[in-house]
Amino acid sequence: MKKTAIYHSPVGDIQLEYEDGVVTALKNATAGVKADPPSELAKLVFQQLDEYFAGTRTVFAFPYRLQGTPFQEKVWEALRHIPYGETRSYKDIAEAIGHPKAFRAVGMASHANPIFIAIPCHRVIGIHGSLVGYGGGLEMKKALLELEKEASRKLIK
Repeated sequence: MKKTAIYHSPVGDIQLEYEDGVVTALKNATAGVKADPPSELAKLVFQQLDEYFAGTRTVFAFPYRLQGTPFQEKVWEALRHIPYGETRSYKDIAEAIGHPKAFRAVGMASHANPIFIAIPCHRVIGIHGSLVGYGGGLEMKKALLELEKEASRKLIK
């Protein structure tokens, strides 16, 4: 049975959806959504989000299930390999998955990413460094990139 929990983050409310012991979505909260009492899985995700927003977690380690086309799944796999605090262009991702001219399709697949932040589609930017397209909104994308940039500086010291 699908369950929902709401995480109150510094960049807005995040909706967690899960079933059968795995996360199926992490996205901007839908207005008026009814949240279930947090399960152990929801508490684990919330703890990891707390650590991420505190700048102490760079990789997420909770169980999730993705459902997409084979192309989307290739893109989402490539997104997971973008290091914390770094960015890649849509063109970089297209080349990494062996489809160098499919940068627009990479953008569409990134936008369809069901588990944002943990699968870091916010780390994908325009070819000239511009902030373009993000399911969570450009303000959230900018805030996440700034958080990671600042936390990366502290981790290096």
